[in-house]
Amino acid sequence: MKKETQMNENLDCTRRQFLKLAGTAAAVATVVVTVPGLVTEAQAAELDLVSKRQTGVYAADANPKLYKLRKSQDNPMVQKLYAKDGFLHDGPCGHKAHELLHTHYVDRSVALKALKAKGVKLKA
Repeated sequence: MKKETQMNENLDCTRRQFLKLAGTAAAVATVVVTVPGLVTEAQAAELDLVSKRQTGVYAADANPKLYKLRKSQDNPMVQKLYAKDGFLHDGPCGHKAHELLHTHYVDRSVALKALKAKGVKLKA
């Protein structure tokens, strides 16, 4: 029983969830091994769909009736921002632009572990 509890703590799931996942994985593996034609047909259909979507997006982008401004550097509002008297006059790589437009990574794992240790249940 002690081993099972330790396994559940490492996986962070109930026994029922683990068995459901293992059963699903086994079923998928069986289908992939026994019906290879089915998988390749599905993959081909997905690739065809992706290709059609890509073609449609590129065609829409190239249509000047739909998008008059295809490049951000041609946008008059962006040009005003980066002009000499603009808000971001030091350019797109300047300090102010970097400060406002870039995010920074914050490690929250220690705080999460502390909450879990207190017994707080977190939503996934």
